[in-house]
Amino acid sequence: MTKLTTYEIDIVKSEKTKINDVDFDNLVFGRTFTDHMFSCDFIDGEWQQPKITPYGPLTIDPSARVFHYGQAVFEGMKAYKDDEGKVFLFRPEDNFIRINKSAARLAIPEFPKEFFFEGLKALLNLDRAWIKSGKGNSLYIRPFVIATEPAISASPASTYKFMIICSPAKAYYTQKVRVLFAEKYSRSANGGVGFAKAAGNYAAQFYPTSLAQKKGFQQIIWTDANTHEYLEEAGTMNIFFRVNDTLLTAPTSDRILDGVTRKSVIQVAEDHNLSVEVRPVSVKEIKEAAKNGSLKEIFGAGTAAVISPISAFEHGGEVFELPDLENSYATQIKSYILDIQHNLSKDRHGWRYEV
Repeated sequence: MTKLTTYEIDIVKSEKTKINDVDFDNLVFGRTFTDHMFSCDFIDGEWQQPKITPYGPLTIDPSARVFHYGQAVFEGMKAYKDDEGKVFLFRPEDNFIRINKSAARLAIPEFPKEFFFEGLKALLNLDRAWIKSGKGNSLYIRPFVIATEPAISASPASTYKFMIICSPAKAYYTQKVRVLFAEKYSRSANGGVGFAKAAGNYAAQFYPTSLAQKKGFQQIIWTDANTHEYLEEAGTMNIFFRVNDTLLTAPTSDRILDGVTRKSVIQVAEDHNLSVEVRPVSVKEIKEAAKNGSLKEIFGAGTAAVISPISAFEHGGEVFELPDLENSYATQIKSYILDIQHNLSKDRHGWRYEV
């Protein structure tokens, strides 16, 4: 292995690449990983020397607090390559701010900005060949931090590990999905950690989602925990409803994730003179719109899928099929965002970050 130091990051390069064994035309999301990974440990009250090493297993004590008390947060980002071979991130500052906001809520020390961005750049430049050009291709990036202190007393850890791993990706959802409106289970509650990308938030969704899948639905649109009267998020994504020619989406709160794609959808819609209302959206309102024909679209918005159209929903034993629109807002907005991400259109908001 070749060892070098740059940007105050220790780098050990892999002796052999795995890329030649990968079928990039038939990727399963999140199952294939690049040659290298970034890591940095928090010890004695300070973040230590960051490093990049060949991707591989970790050695961690079975009493590490992450296993027992769930101190773990993460982010989801993507890198894109244009036809000239230039590599871009999309709004990475928002991801950096959000992972530290999530960390603070779980009593995890915030990660230094210089380490985050220099680590990302060094890692992406090492594994640049894994980022394929072409609209729809990307490299999914997963920064995360876990509590590593070996102790099973119920208190915040004193040691942590921050890491970044990368996985080549194509489209996450390739077909429209059918969803249930939640009537019993909740994703988050007031005063909780719903706004944070805490690992436990996602684990808690798996069981009710599995029940929905047994009924033939792929995802759940979560409702508020108090009354189950207001629609808040879809699975692991923010949610949008198009009633007539107006897009509706719930405001962010301590229950709802401040999604980077959500903010981008709102801005792109406004850029193209589409009406957007950020306000509470009730189950009753959407069911009535479905019955009278004014409900045109529902779609989820998130990093992995960008936009995921929804073809039908069920609530209270009633199933509502949505129209199949030829030039939907979902299709238009997804195309606009992908064009920005892949350097195919003007970036009027400065969202692209060249690596």
